[in-house]
Amino acid sequence: MYTNEESITSNSTSIPPHVHEFEQSTKLAELGADRHNHRVAGVTSEFIPVGGGRHVHVILSNTDSLDHHHEIGVVTGPDIPIPNTNKHVHLVQGGTTFDDGHLHDFLFTTQINSPLV
Repeated sequence: MYTNEESITSNSTSIPPHVHEFEQSTKLAELGADRHNHRVAGVTSEFIPVGGGRHVHVILSNTDSLDHHHEIGVVTGPDIPIPNTNKHVHLVQGGTTFDDGHLHDFLFTTQINSPLV
């Protein structure tokens, strides 16, 4: 188990423990007057090393609610470096839980790590 004081090495740079914010809309689902999407926002888990100096995060969240909501549970893709910086993002893709007779696909990236540093 990793603690908040530990770090990993990624691309020859030490990466301190961190999380990412995310905010996105799901893709549309259903037809006609019921056609809709949902918003989802939150913060990822701490990083999870996956070898080779790379890492992922877990996202567990709920969408906003109309007359129903959906849950999202997904592991992000590995870190994607931002050129000429020590920053990175993660690709997030998957589908929500099946609720109210449908699900929603989603595809987005996390926000950049440590945006103010």
